[in-house]
Amino acid sequence: MADWPTIASLATAAGTLVLAAATFASVRSANRAARVAEMALLIGVRPLLVPSRLQDPAQKVLWQEGHVERLEGGRAVAHATDEAVYLAASVRNAGNGVAVLHGWYAHPEWRPGQEDHVPLDDFRRLSRDIFIASGEPGFWQGTVRDPADPLWDPMAKAIEERERLTVDVLYGDHEGGQLAIVRLALSPLGDGADGYLCSSSRYWNIDRPDPR
Repeated sequence: MADWPTIASLATAAGTLVLAAATFASVRSANRAARVAEMALLIGVRPLLVPSRLQDPAQKVLWQEGHVERLEGGRAVAHATDEAVYLAASVRNAGNGVAVLHGWYAHPEWRPGQEDHVPLDDFRRLSRDIFIASGEPGFWQGTVRDPADPLWDPMAKAIEERERLTVDVLYGDHEGGQLAIVRLALSPLGDGADGYLCSSSRYWNIDRPDPR
């Protein structure tokens, strides 16, 4: 004679197991869909800072004390005066979202991409907010105004001797996230021409895995 209470208990247990498995699969699927949606949202607001193209229009870069530089597409400027050391580079936002420039760190020599960036706390904060729209050219600018600044003398000497310079620029999206660093190389133009050619050599993601 069949043991119906046992059979009923086993059937209930099996049903509960099937329901638990279905619930687990549903939760996993929902989590996966949420992650995909989050990634799509982040991609939609993610900036990507690259050197501008040579055919991009020239830009006027103005500093607070009235110093002005004309910045051609794909170029950079580095000038040392008695008042300050002025640096600027023409860049373009190749990403989907608005780029917000946060800070910078300059080296008075060439730093290859194999050398890591300095800690974020060592980056110099920009004195004003610089926004670059998606698909549009813009610029980064930096200044050393204090002769006692440890960067003043080596940078002024490197500019005078027409050495290759390196600038790491910290930027992110307009929500304050997706922080990244691009390393820019400022290479003096040849044949005695004034100005520098701007190129990039390395990218670091700060709050997510690097792209390599």
